[in-house]
Amino acid sequence: MIGYAEACALQKRIVAARKADAIEDVLLLCEHPHVITQGRNGKREHLLVSEHVLRQKGVEFHETSRGGDITYHGPGQIVGYPILDLGAIRRDVVWYVRMLEEGMIRATAEFGIVASREPGKTGVWVKGGSFTSHESAVTSHLAPVTVTREAEKLGAIGVHISRWVTSHGFAYNVSTDLRFFDLIVPCGIADRKATSLEKLLGRTVEKSEVALRLAKHLGELFGLELRETSKEEFLQKLERAEQVVAVEA
Repeated sequence: MIGYAEACALQKRIVAARKADAIEDVLLLCEHPHVITQGRNGKREHLLVSEHVLRQKGVEFHETSRGGDITYHGPGQIVGYPILDLGAIRRDVVWYVRMLEEGMIRATAEFGIVASREPGKTGVWVKGGSFTSHESAVTSHLAPVTVTREAEKLGAIGVHISRWVTSHGFAYNVSTDLRFFDLIVPCGIADRKATSLEKLLGRTVEKSEVALRLAKHLGELFGLELRETSKEEFLQKLERAEQVVAVEA
């Protein structure tokens, strides 16, 4: 668990070290307290409540440099910040976003759920299926009507790339309180809802179990060997890298 502003400050430090080639590629996996963030392309009208209401609910608001519109982060959601040198992997922004989606799709499949992309939309979606409404048959003696539910969003993406080094990333709903998405028009798409892995499965899921799968698939997709490290060990490594950069400068 880390505050959003603190996570952004940490990313900036890692990006600077990565641009100087003083540190390897990094995948930060974390969880944020309640926060709503607005990307570079965001519209303030997609925030549906006042800042006073946000304060009452204990929700922070931050404008951010990532792409995309407005989204919510909070407990029960895995937020991933890959800080990669795409110059050494593949200089293709669209491909990079598709790989983030693919990592979430493959991790979801391991839980027996089919997630997919939606044409013209970024992120990972789960089709809602269909149900038959018998209400019309009872009230107006018409035949039952089959209604198809719209796909719901399981994972969101918003990235920033500078000199081919990535930051920001993705958010994957594991046990997220989905009511907080009612405070916004998620990603600027008014007619779609968010969902979570626990809602889809109808059972409790450990975030660590999901995080391991996300990391594994992203490592495979980017051709990287992932080595897990603690926050403390990593911060020490980052400080050493920053000292090297300072000396060389």
